[in-house]
Amino acid sequence: MNRWHLHLRQAPAERLDLRHLDGRLAEVEDARGVGDCEIGCGRQRVPVGELFDVRPLTDGTAALRLSGDLGRADRIGWGWAAGLLEVDGDAGHHLGTGLRGGVLHLRGSAGHGAGCEMSGGELCIDGDAGDFLASTLPGSMDGMRGGRLEVRGSVGARCADRMRRGTVVVHGDAGDFLASRLVAGTVVLGGACGAHPAWGMRRGTLLMRASALAQAPATFVPDHADHGVFLDRKSTRLN
Repeated sequence: MNRWHLHLRQAPAERLDLRHLDGRLAEVEDARGVGDCEIGCGRQRVPVGELFDVRPLTDGTAALRLSGDLGRADRIGWGWAAGLLEVDGDAGHHLGTGLRGGVLHLRGSAGHGAGCEMSGGELCIDGDAGDFLASTLPGSMDGMRGGRLEVRGSVGARCADRMRRGTVVVHGDAGDFLASRLVAGTVVLGGACGAHPAWGMRRGTLLMRASALAQAPATFVPDHADHGVFLDRKSTRLN
């Protein structure tokens, strides 16, 4: 298996679509072959080597490492299925969407839609994440369907909307409509919560401190547990 490090030379003028940078790169024999693979750049498709420096990965255990100013790079880890994908720095929208297995570790913050419809594996975000974390893609009925998702910072609105399986741990604050229309699964919040948590919730578990919001939903009860210990134990705690 070949392992690769792709470093973005500079922030692109157009948004990038990196959904095709997946586990199949392990089958590519040399750096030139990786550089010839095409990615989306605005309305065009361009070779990876036109934007990234490509070199073999000789340290650590990652199957693929991405680095550079990736804040405009969307769909990193789309459908990732096995092995470790490391991202050094911020990422764009839909990080880890459709994640099926393996581990995706972002050492930065993510845009909107991270972990949408993931069904397995682990997604860890060291910074913040935008709206619709662990939620649905447009036109879909089901959000996150399995796996473990951890955000060590804060998240935006509609986190875990329509989620139906798996575990989401947010160490920081959450925006409005946390766990809205939750079907099943577990959502743990360490910080403050916005308006209307658990709106339309059907089943599942939402755990947060009583001080997280001014008034808890009528169907919620105090648990009197050591919330901090539970939060740590639910955490994936990737190194």
